[in-house]
Amino acid sequence: MPLYEYLCDDCQMRFEALRAFSQADDLLPCPRCQSKRTKRVISSFAAFSKTSEETASRSLGGNPCASCSADSCSTCR
Repeated sequence: MPLYEYLCDDCQMRFEALRAFSQADDLLPCPRCQSKRTKRVISSFAAFSKTSEETASRSLGGNPCASCSADSCSTCR
């Protein structure tokens, strides 16, 4: 089951819920204020994978190591 992120329009709380894909946009009350004025929001995430050289490679929506081509320079730590 996917993990979705929601935002309450009343108290501005962000919260997550494990829900079936078919229920992703169904009404879900806010756990803090019980408001029914919530909406699903787009979440950011990080993905890690192995390269052919068996070193960890990461994808964060941009190059975290912009000043060089290494996977772990001093600017990446």
